[in-house]
Amino acid sequence: MLLTVTTTHAPATDLGFLLHKHPDRVQEFAQSFGTATVFYPEATEERCTVALMLDVDPVRLARSRARNAPDFSLAQYVNDRSYAASSLLGVAMADVFSTARSGRCRSRQELADSAIPLEVTIPVLPCRGGPDVAHRLFEPLGWTVEAEPIALDEAIEGWGASRYVRLRLTGTVRLADALNQLHVLLPVLDESKHYWQGPDEVDKLMRSGEGWLASHPASRLITQRYLGRRSGLTRTALARLAELGDDLEDAVEPAEDEEAQQPEQARVPLNTQRHDAVLQMLLDLGARSVIDLGCGPGQFLQRLVRTPAFTRVAGSDVSTRSLQHAARRLRLERMSERQAERIELFQGALTYEDARYAGFDAAVLMEVVEHVDPPRLEALERVVFGAARPGAVVVTTPNSEYNALYESLVGMRHPDHRFEWTRAELGEWAERVCRTYGYRVEVHGIGDHDESLGTPTQMAVFTRLTDEQADEKEGDDD
Repeated sequence: MLLTVTTTHAPATDLGFLLHKHPDRVQEFAQSFGTATVFYPEATEERCTVALMLDVDPVRLARSRARNAPDFSLAQYVNDRSYAASSLLGVAMADVFSTARSGRCRSRQELADSAIPLEVTIPVLPCRGGPDVAHRLFEPLGWTVEAEPIALDEAIEGWGASRYVRLRLTGTVRLADALNQLHVLLPVLDESKHYWQGPDEVDKLMRSGEGWLASHPASRLITQRYLGRRSGLTRTALARLAELGDDLEDAVEPAEDEEAQQPEQARVPLNTQRHDAVLQMLLDLGARSVIDLGCGPGQFLQRLVRTPAFTRVAGSDVSTRSLQHAARRLRLERMSERQAERIELFQGALTYEDARYAGFDAAVLMEVVEHVDPPRLEALERVVFGAARPGAVVVTTPNSEYNALYESLVGMRHPDHRFEWTRAELGEWAERVCRTYGYRVEVHGIGDHDESLGTPTQMAVFTRLTDEQADEKEGDDD
C-alpha cells in the first residue's frame, strides 16, 4: 500500500518539520500487521513529497482475524488486504504521523496552524459505491477530487471497472486536518476494517472528526460506515455529534441502494430546526446587530451573514482553531471590503469581561451554557447580562428529560457537557438571571414535542427591561 503527500509551499522541505520526519532519512515503524516505511522521493525548496509505504505480513494479518468471522477458514487467506489501501493504511498513518495529526510543531507552529497547498495520491483504494462516493466525501472538505476507476482487467473488454479507484486530492488544507480526514475516510470508502470495533471507536471518530465531521453534509453516512453499520455505536456517535451540528434523531442513514426509496420530505435535522428557530426569533425581535457567543466553526454565523436584515455580525469563541474554520466557512478572504466590514471574529472567554461583547442588539448562546462548569456559570451571567447587556439574549440548551427517548444514550448527550437541565431547572436559572440583571424571559421548545418529556432543545429568550419596566417590576415584587 502506498500514500504520498506533496506540497509546494515555500520552502517545501518544511513538510519534514510538520511531519516530524527528516527528509534525508528512511524510517521504519513496526505495526501489528506489517511494517510502515516513511521516505521522501523528492525534497527541494520548490516541491517536497513524503511517501508512506505499508508492507503487510499476510500471516500476521490472518492471525488477527476473529474466528467467528464469516468464512473464517477461507477468508483469512483469500482477501485483498495485503494489496489495497484500507483501514490498515489509516491505522499505520495515525501511528506514524500521530504528532502531525495533533497539529503540534514546536519549530513551525504558525505553519502547522495554516492551510498549505497539498496533493494526496493513493494509487489503489477500495471505494464502495464508485468514484461518486469519493467526490461526495472529499469535495465538501475543500478538496479537488480525481477518482479514476481501475478496470478489472485492462486486457479484456467488457469486464468493466473494479471497486477500486486511483485517488488524487488537491487543495489548500491544514496538514493536520488532511491527515485526520484521511484517517476517517479511508476505511469509510472501503466500508471495512481489519479489527474488531468496540465503544472506543466512537472516541476515535470524535477526535479525528473534530472541526469538520459535524458540519459535513454526509456525516451520517460517514459515521455509519466508519462504525461498521453497528446501530448501537452509530447512535452513540450521532448523539455526541448532535450538539456539534448533526442530527441525533436520524441515527442511521440508508444504504445507497435504498436512498431512492426514501420519502421526498425527510425529517429536518434537529440542528437545522434549532438554527431556524433562533434566526426567526432574532428577526422577530427586530435585531440589526447580533453577536454569536461561542460560535464554534461558524455554522450559525453563516446563516446570520446571509441574512440582509443583520447589518453587523460578530462571532466569538475560546478556540482559535474554531475561528479559523469559521473564517474559511464564511470565505472572508473572498469577500468585498464592504461585505467584510459587517463581520468581526475574535477570540474570547465568556467568563471574562470583554468590551467587544457590548453594543449589540442581540446575543446568541446556542448550546454553550452546558459546556461551562457550574461554579463558573455566574461569571458568564455577569459578563453577558451584566457587562455586555445586549437588548436580547437567546439561549438554547438540551432538555435532559428528553434524553430518555434516545435509545442507547447513556449519560449526557456530549462528553464535554458539564450539566444538562430539565425544563424546571432552566426556568429557575432564567428567573434568577432576570431578577439579578433586569431582564424578562420566555421559554420555547425546539424539535419534536413529547407530551410528557417536552422537546429535545429548550430556548430561553431574554429581553432587557427599560428603566421604567424595571422600576415597575420591582414595585410588583415588593
